[in-house]
Amino acid sequence: MFKALYPNANKLKKLIQALAKLSDELPFYVTNNGIEIKVLSPDKTMLAIATLSSLEFEELSVEEETTFIVSTTELKKIIRRATRNDVVFMTINKESNELVMVFRDKKTGVEREFGIPIIPKPPEPIPELQLDLSVSFTMLSHDFKDIVGDLNLVGEEAVFMYENGAIIIKSVEQQKEYECILREGAPLILLTSNVDKARASYNIEMLIVAARAASASKNVTISFDTDKPIKIEYDLAGGGKLAYWIVPRI
Repeated sequence: MFKALYPNANKLKKLIQALAKLSDELPFYVTNNGIEIKVLSPDKTMLAIATLSSLEFEELSVEEETTFIVSTTELKKIIRRATRNDVVFMTINKESNELVMVFRDKKTGVEREFGIPIIPKPPEPIPELQLDLSVSFTMLSHDFKDIVGDLNLVGEEAVFMYENGAIIIKSVEQQKEYECILREGAPLILLTSNVDKARASYNIEMLIVAARAASASKNVTISFDTDKPIKIEYDLAGGGKLAYWIVPRI
């Protein structure tokens, strides 16, 4: 059982809408440290983890650690009703087996209450990912979204490379080719690497899913390494993180 009061329902809406592209079900993990939503794609090639720390909540009371799953479709129907003036209260109604969400307008005090059925099964265990990725760079989220949009015009696979102090992202298919070169300051905000070269390929459709979350954060940090998963992480306004992991194509 838990009670949570989150101060920005509209921000939560954007988060849910971003995760909804990945799976028909959204597993929630509630502890005293905060709330996590961990979503694994059906083919297990992509993992998304949204983390809202306890410090971000106006109230978070957890009697016992709680895990539950709700339908993505049902949650989307409700969360779309959130407005920029709303705070959102969440708890579990054990009698009806529902996630209860109450939107309260901060200006008018008007409250709207909704119930979302909990799917009666435990979440699938998801191991913690602890990978050392040698190359990391930070850029504006909208720049990343533009690059992914360009890649989508060319092919199905994107190659990420690091060499000579620059990031190279390219896609080649039949008679079409795309390449962009990114350096610190043009347009990267930050670029770090502890290797001379790195190269890995990723599914562009998966990158599109991750890029859809660009509106949730001003900047995005991307980390990769040779033939290892890529990590695409957004720092959410007001705190919290949204991270996507995509397995490489080998």
